[in-house]
Amino acid sequence: MARPKPPTFDKQKIVAENRKARHEYFIEDTFEAGLALQGTEVKALRAGEGSIGESYAEVRDGQVWLVNANVPEYSHGNRLNHEPKRPRKLLLHSREIDKMVGAVERKGMTLIPLSIYFNGKGRAKVELALAKGKQAHDKRQSIKDRDWQRDKARLMREKG
Repeated sequence: MARPKPPTFDKQKIVAENRKARHEYFIEDTFEAGLALQGTEVKALRAGEGSIGESYAEVRDGQVWLVNANVPEYSHGNRLNHEPKRPRKLLLHSREIDKMVGAVERKGMTLIPLSIYFNGKGRAKVELALAKGKQAHDKRQSIKDRDWQRDKARLMREKG
């Protein structure tokens, strides 16, 4: 019997991506979380603006918050425009939050956002990862492995 494929998230439109995360961290587990946003934040994200390069998530009072994510003010917003770097609540099931709390407290892991996207229903989602930080020698080793895989593929194309 075939092994079932891991669940993939339905990413229709990717707004922001944290490309350095896979280089800086060992990704252990990923979660899909909803975002509690204000109206002008949604409009700014739909326009393709926003960055999560320096953001992280933390658990406070049994809730998960996305901290330091930048969603710039909407250009056509009025005086009711949002604050760009405010903490945003992430919508998760309680068992997922409990799993995150256990991993962060006991194993010393970190919650980092990998991407912000809109799913097929038009809802804003965050791909959140439980990760462990890499040290300098781990980063060098992953670069060596990646280069070797690239060279091996090139040799196979040429020879065979």
